[in-house]
Amino acid sequence: MEPKSKKSPLDHLKDDVDFYQESLLEVAQEIINSKVSEHPIFIAHQHEVSVGEVILDRMELGTGWTVQASTLGEFVEKGIILKEKVPQFKATYKNPLQHMCIFVIVPEGANFVFYPYKKD
Repeated sequence: MEPKSKKSPLDHLKDDVDFYQESLLEVAQEIINSKVSEHPIFIAHQHEVSVGEVILDRMELGTGWTVQASTLGEFVEKGIILKEKVPQFKATYKNPLQHMCIFVIVPEGANFVFYPYKKD
């Protein structure tokens, strides 16, 4: 008998992001349209994080991941992205109305992921 395949935490993140993508796109549009930043960044985590503002709380929603909204400016301010790396970051950054920029934090570390919004 084969053991049941378990979904990885990142598979659960994909499920959560797919489910909430309309809300995430609205937040990205709001950040851009209100001229807060042209570079919204979402932070996905399962811990306590002191960057950005919580927009989807995993405890309240019964999901696997909490998602917070932030910006490139805050990431530079907090020293997560060094000032001298901003041009490189902007060069890799994708259109925020087509791809969400997610800073994924796991126990092994953290990384940026650009994930496309699905078209209906």
